[in-house]
Amino acid sequence: MAEAIIIGAGIGGLATAVRLACHGHQVTVLEAAAGPGGKLSQFVLEAEGQGTYRFDAGPSLFTMPQRVEELFQLAGVEMSPYFQHQRLEDVCHYFYPNGKQLTAWSDPAKLAAELEAKLGEPAANTIAYLKAAAHKYDLVGDLFLHRSLHKLSTWTSKAALKAYPQMPWLGLTSTMDEVNQKAFRTAEARQLFNRYATYNGSDPYQTPGLLTLIPHLEANLGAYFPTKGMYSITEAVYQLALRLGVKFRFNTPAQEIVHTDNQVTGVRLADEVLTADIIVSNLDVHPTYHRLLPQLPKPERVLRQQRSSSALIFYWGIAQSFPELGLHNILFSANYRTEFKHLFELGTISDDPTLYINISSKLKPDDAPVGHENWFMMINVPNNTTAEGGTQDWDQMIKTARHQIIQKVNKMLGFDIAPLITTEHILEPRSIEQLTGSYQGSLYGNSSNNRWAAFLRHNNRHPKVKGLYFVGGSVHPGGGIPLALSSAQIVADLVAEHS
Repeated sequence: MAEAIIIGAGIGGLATAVRLACHGHQVTVLEAAAGPGGKLSQFVLEAEGQGTYRFDAGPSLFTMPQRVEELFQLAGVEMSPYFQHQRLEDVCHYFYPNGKQLTAWSDPAKLAAELEAKLGEPAANTIAYLKAAAHKYDLVGDLFLHRSLHKLSTWTSKAALKAYPQMPWLGLTSTMDEVNQKAFRTAEARQLFNRYATYNGSDPYQTPGLLTLIPHLEANLGAYFPTKGMYSITEAVYQLALRLGVKFRFNTPAQEIVHTDNQVTGVRLADEVLTADIIVSNLDVHPTYHRLLPQLPKPERVLRQQRSSSALIFYWGIAQSFPELGLHNILFSANYRTEFKHLFELGTISDDPTLYINISSKLKPDDAPVGHENWFMMINVPNNTTAEGGTQDWDQMIKTARHQIIQKVNKMLGFDIAPLITTEHILEPRSIEQLTGSYQGSLYGNSSNNRWAAFLRHNNRHPKVKGLYFVGGSVHPGGGIPLALSSAQIVADLVAEHS
């Protein structure tokens, strides 16, 4: 079988390595960082005299665990020694500026009852909405998540033929907010379900109504927690790849993808050229073309698409525990539309951002000292445009946002948390781009802020250069752990088809 090189050891690259190794290819993974994971990494902070806090650096919500299970099944390896997870009973705790609070339960009927009791939203509305989300997913999930959109056979498949008659109902001509305005009576319920646009870094007032299928993945199929933390996903797939004979070269950035006569031949490193018949870039598609493929024409239409939002994350060691908070927590803004206007039109951070607090020590107590908690405090922020002539003053925006965040948490808890912060680390768009290669620090590649966005993501296979493939959150089908794993499956299928 062929020699394959994968550039980047993010979760998409790791999963591709496993799949190609299972198909008999000799696989080498090149990674510029010192270890695997990309955005799905971890680190530890030490607070003098307090102890240590472990943090998952990136994604904190785990859905569709079957995408990880498939890798072990394909390899014929029992998963439990490598990776274990548990289904969450309560998925998220929501806090509104008007004082209303609710728990998003994993059981749809219980969730519907909660929204009725806490918000006054009729339970029938939530049940009908989640049923519709499941139906949308059943119609187009296979098309958009498990197949290349750049193959004619995808559009002539039985799944496509079944979906075509219902396209007007799927919400392609409406926004997510417009769908939710019709589905729910209360503003709080609409805001809760509009939040799902942020799962791929988009704006609910622009992104198509089709994406109202996203709640199905969490509310119907369930949300999960890896018992050893989110990084254990990376570690499990990495160890599986090693077991299958995949070779890893860390601290080894690729310099150029070498190709001759429309056929890849290898990857140029700082001091050598590695030969290969198959090359898969797990790097963001923008730097892949600008840095690794300087001689190839660039897909300008794709590269000019609006990028997704980014994140400002404060990793805090907190010298107290708060029983009113759970694993996942949302403190909503008072004006959601204004918040997204700042993100995607003004390129700034609103004065009242929605807060997301992830506390893994709630379920994994050794992530923080006894009686303490590890807070992953995140707000959505615009991507970084300073390199392209933008005028964002990130240092000032971060300073202002930190103050506003603390004030908002204090108001909700009725307690001043500032003296409780024992240690702090900050991740923001500039450092996200530097550490992960994500262009402009965007978390999910292109945004989905137009009805054709799903069709404008880069192909998983180069249309002209044989042996050149693309995987990960910046290409089809999109960002996030489940989609990156689906991307790996699509790439492996294309390699099998074209080898």
